[in-house]
Parts: sequence; structure tokens; C-alpha cells
Amino acid sequence: MNHTEGGWSKNIGPGDSNATGRFRKKVQREMRYEEELTEMIDLLEGCLKQNKAGILTESFQAERAMRKLELSRQQEASERTIDEFSDLNEDMRAVCSLSWQPLDNHKQTVAYSGLEFQRSPENMSFDSYLWNTEISNTPEMTLNPVCLEYSPRDVHILVGGGYNGQIGFWDTRCGSRPVQMSAVLHSHRDPVYKVIWMPSLTCNESFSASTDGQVLFWDIRKTSEPTMRLVLDPSQKGNLYNAFGATSMEFEKTMKAKFMVGTEQGVVVSCRIPNLNQASKLETPNESIVATYHGHQGPISALQRNPFFRKNFLTVGDCTARIWSEDISTNTKFVRSFEQHPCTKRRQFGVLWI
Repeated sequence: MNHTEGGWSKNIGPGDSNATGRFRKKVQREMRYEEELTEMIDLLEGCLKQNKAGILTESFQAERAMRKLELSRQQEASERTIDEFSDLNEDMRAVCSLSWQPLDNHKQTVAYSGLEFQRSPENMSFDSYLWNTEISNTPEMTLNPVCLEYSPRDVHILVGGGYNGQIGFWDTRCGSRPVQMSAVLHSHRDPVYKVIWMPSLTCNESFSASTDGQVLFWDIRKTSEPTMRLVLDPSQKGNLYNAFGATSMEFEKTMKAKFMVGTEQGVVVSCRIPNLNQASKLETPNESIVATYHGHQGPISALQRNPFFRKNFLTVGDCTARIWSEDISTNTKFVRSFEQHPCTKRRQFGVLWI
């Protein structure tokens, strides 16, 4: 960087402010202005470092080359692990539920279960954790449900289901013990796979699903017993022995009257939420099951509606993913099927619309 007369052209007087201003604007409009300026900044930075360095400092040419390599890598599409939150239990357990706090994006709850879900080893831990993503070495709180869900209205309230079928709700301001728990007599008979909040002004209602073939509706102001019981019997006779066992459940908040249940028999059950004012308490309302979709040979591990075309939904089960549409009249015909790959054998995945 060698300058004469301040670096101005011969036809520009350095003392003329109007001439120098026009010259600056002309140079800044040139195509190579930004590239040349960037190269000069890199060179200037190296010179400044060299002025401050001692005789034992490493070569600046090598340092500059490494910096250019890092910049080129940053421009490529890539990902990296920011942090890792590990189960504190010694035995290997699978993550079966994860819920982010609706207002504070640094907090999440993670629930675990044994890999053999329907079996309970002697020393199996039932601990679940509330993590703060800014502090990954220890959880903020230890809870004990199998599935957890944050309330969309109150960041301190969680509802969860236990391995023994009980439903409870937690207030993190009151500690790790549940505020209320349902009575064992009126709860699920199998582990609870999913709990979902119902949209309302007070946000006190929720419903849960289990492999015992029931969907139970709850009010957290009184969780001793459910307010409504829906048996997933395809004949709609309320026979619990003929009911499908629920392994996943989906509820699109914009469709307030409908929800869908994935079952361990490979059948998707489309249901209508009962009207509590018209149906009698603790009885299965008539015509609550709208439709059934048969397409998987094993349990459905994940189920999700398309957020843009809500009559379409995705299912994952027996290592296959399938797209369905409610507009198709037959309940055994799916729109598209993604068959299993040899490398994905004996694995299950979740689904996400893009």
C-alpha cells in the first residue's frame, strides 16, 4: 500500500472536498470495490499482527492461509453438534417424549423409557429431566413420567403420563413432585404413550392415549378421574377387548374437533372430540370414530398432519413411511409409500413435513 498525495488521481485536488467526494462515490460504485477492499483488510490485519508480534511468533502467511480455509468452510452448507444432553441413568434408555417450553427456548423436558417398553426390568429408572440448553452438565429438575407436555398458556405447568397409566400435572415452581395424580382405578391400564393439551381459553383440558385401547380426557383442576372416556373399538360398541392399542397420537390445533391415533395394529383411527355437554360422563359417545386407515403391518411409531394441506397426513411404521389423504374414499389406499431401505432395517424414525 504505497500512496502518493494521499492516493488520489493526478486530476483530483486533495484539498477540493467536492472533487474528492465525487471520486469516492465513483470508486464505491465499481464492481471490484468490495473484493479489493476485503483483500486489503486481510493484508492490513496481517501487518498489524506482525507489528505486535515477537520473534517467536508463527508464520503469518500460514495463519492467513488457515483463515481463508476457515472462511471457505463456513460458506459451505454444514452442521455441527452444539451440545449433548445425556441420560444420567447407567442403563440404556430411549427418548420417548420431548417438549420445548413455549416462551423460553432454552428449556425442554425429555422423558425416557426402557427399550423394551412393555417390560419393566427390576432396576429400570423412571427419571425424566428438565434441561436448560445453556447448562448441559446437569438437569434443572428430575421428574418421573414417561411422556411430558408443556402447557401452551403457562410455562410452569406440565402434564404427563406414567408407566403405570396414571396421569398427573406438575408445577415447576412447587418442585419435582406432581401437584395432582389420577387414581389408579380410573387411569390407563398400560403405559401412556402420548398426552396432548386441548386448545381453550383456560387451557385446563388435555387427553391421553395408551395401548390399553382408551383415549381419556382430563381436567387438570380435578385429575382424580377422567371427564370422558373414548374406547378405540372400530365397531363403536365400547368393547375394550376389541379396541386398538394407541402408540402415537396427533392433534392439529386448527382442527379443533378432530384428532388421529396411530395404533399398534398398524391402523390409523380418525376420531372426533366428543362434546362434553351432549355426551354422558365416562361413557363412549356414539359416532366418535370417523374413519380408519389400514396400511402398516406393525405399530405406528409416528403420525403427523401436513400443516399446509391438513387433509394429508404422514405415518411411520414397520420401517416404512406413507402419505395419506382424507379425500380418498377407500381407507386402504395411501397416496405414496416410501419402502424400507436395507440400511434402515429394524429402525424406526419420526416424520416432519418440509
